[in-house]
Amino acid sequence: MADTAILVPAAVLLVWTMVMFVWMLVHRSMLFRQHGIRLDKMPPGAIGRDIPRTAPDAKDWVAQNYNHLMEQPTAFYAACVILSLGGATGYDAGLAWFYVVIRIAHSIWQARVNVITIRAALFVVSSLALALLSVRALLSVLG
Repeated sequence: MADTAILVPAAVLLVWTMVMFVWMLVHRSMLFRQHGIRLDKMPPGAIGRDIPRTAPDAKDWVAQNYNHLMEQPTAFYAACVILSLGGATGYDAGLAWFYVVIRIAHSIWQARVNVITIRAALFVVSSLALALLSVRALLSVLG
């Protein structure tokens, strides 16, 4: 039987991702208004890529973070599912919660302040936690 406790932090990160999605929509609409960006004047499929060219001083950090939540956390979700099926321990759940807290901190930092050295440190710490979770997931299904 699957251990659902390890899935709770994954579900929390999933909800956080949707929070960032809404934040991005609101932020982008304000950014477009503030910088006179008109969707009908943008080339198809190039809206996100063209914001810096259209408005060089625009800070589209919220959208950049939302994109980041579509990248590495996908491995986190897989690790949580594998651990759920393979038998997660309390250590695994704690590590998963640690990863989620650091990723949320990373999101807030990138969206609001975006000093790269701090953001990079948060990314490295979360990546190390994910690496440990990945090894734990492998070990949980090897027996």
